[in-house]
Amino acid sequence: MSQQAASETYGHYIGGEWTEGDGSETFASVNPATGEEIASFHRGTEADVDAALAAAEDAFEEWRTLSYIDRAEYLWDIYHELRERHEELGEIVTKECGKEISEGKADVTEAWHMVEWAAGNARHPHGDVVPSEIGSKDAYMRRKPRGVIGCITPWNFPVAIPFWHMAIALVEGNVVVWKPAEQTPWCGQIIAEMMEDAGIPEGVFNMVQGFGDAGAAITDDERVDTVLFTGSAEVGHEIAGKVGGEPGKLAACEMGGKNGIVITENADLDVAVHSAVMSSFKTTGQRCVSSERLIVHEDVYDEFTERYVEIAENIAVGDPLDADTFMGPAIEESHVEKIRRHNELAEKEGATVLVDRFELDDDEIPDGHEDGYWVGPFVYEIDYDPELRCLKEECFGPHVALIEYSDDVERAVEIHNDTPYGLAGAVISEDYRQIHHFRDRADIGLAYANLPCIGAEVQLPFGGVKKSGNGYPSAREAIEAVTERTAFTLNNSTDIEMAQGLSADIKTQDD
Repeated sequence: MSQQAASETYGHYIGGEWTEGDGSETFASVNPATGEEIASFHRGTEADVDAALAAAEDAFEEWRTLSYIDRAEYLWDIYHELRERHEELGEIVTKECGKEISEGKADVTEAWHMVEWAAGNARHPHGDVVPSEIGSKDAYMRRKPRGVIGCITPWNFPVAIPFWHMAIALVEGNVVVWKPAEQTPWCGQIIAEMMEDAGIPEGVFNMVQGFGDAGAAITDDERVDTVLFTGSAEVGHEIAGKVGGEPGKLAACEMGGKNGIVITENADLDVAVHSAVMSSFKTTGQRCVSSERLIVHEDVYDEFTERYVEIAENIAVGDPLDADTFMGPAIEESHVEKIRRHNELAEKEGATVLVDRFELDDDEIPDGHEDGYWVGPFVYEIDYDPELRCLKEECFGPHVALIEYSDDVERAVEIHNDTPYGLAGAVISEDYRQIHHFRDRADIGLAYANLPCIGAEVQLPFGGVKKSGNGYPSAREAIEAVTERTAFTLNNSTDIEMAQGLSADIKTQDD
């Protein structure tokens, strides 16, 4: 698909064929920096999802019979294409979801890292030899694919996260039905083209473009054995609740966060300010791991706040394709309004606003980008109160609270944990005891020390606790969600001997 705005309307990829689908509605991909339409797409229906699931079911038995190595060979072709098209695809990501260009390219890099990990893992052990109590028996643990995997992915990592889900699912012998985010269908189109170019057998990979109703049709269908979801907590909890009531069906959901950074009295403030700015404003705060709470010790609060505020007031907001831009636009107009409501809520609850660049000055908006979805940093300080909604509800934008604390790191971690979420967080300190306390007591799935609480390396699990998730739909832990484990015991003797001293003697009435 060309980078230029397309004149045709693109469809779905089902059973190895491109199709306009069953419905008549279309929708557009829009560049959030300019408001311009990039391309048009057919909107998927329940009938389209049904066709995709039927194709996947038909393809499963043949796909699972291939060796791990043979399945991985298809992905190596995709790996090389991602690397060769790095610059081009990074620009496409930036145009479609508004991330500044280094983030757009990093999204593609993360995708090929995940494909590399999944394909390379095909040659690694996939089971265990387990000792048996009986010397004449061999015992094993083996993995088998679960079957049809439904993948629902978000717009903010439109290339990387689909490969978190699908690369592992495919190498493990499963078949996939995928719905990309409706905000980033262009990236979905390109990934589907890559799958086709790699020669993935028909029905093994299927893509249905569309909105939440198409996603619900995937997750609700009894033919789907596992749902891998990354997105909002509201949708993820709905999926987990439905799937949890269906015997034998699994969901691994990675959701949002109200993430915090604890900056102790022993912090290196250069590291603290750098980490906080990265965590708050990268991707315009639209990462599930972005930090919306900075919990700062009273001994360093004033200096930290002065330095942090100065940078927030001057952070470079602009054209995401410009290498000098730090923060691009919000994803869409409705999300701008959501950020506005969160800012207004903080003020209503008593916040003292330190930086309010929500409505950017005209000279801050690049020429030709007046119709983009622009917001700037919003920073406030507020006294901690466990009843404050602004400290508990995720904004998913450049909306940051500064909270001063006294006493020891234990108090900071108490404040940090006082949220229904538990995805990511960081501690900034030169005292290893404080770092270890945060590591062990913070209620999060992703912990960082002297770093921003953003960033993911594909070989590590990625997920949270509490409202932030019920699984890890990436890397090694995703294997648990897309495979079944079978305990297999083989008797090498002509006699039957049982474990635990259980008698194997058969007794009859004549004995």
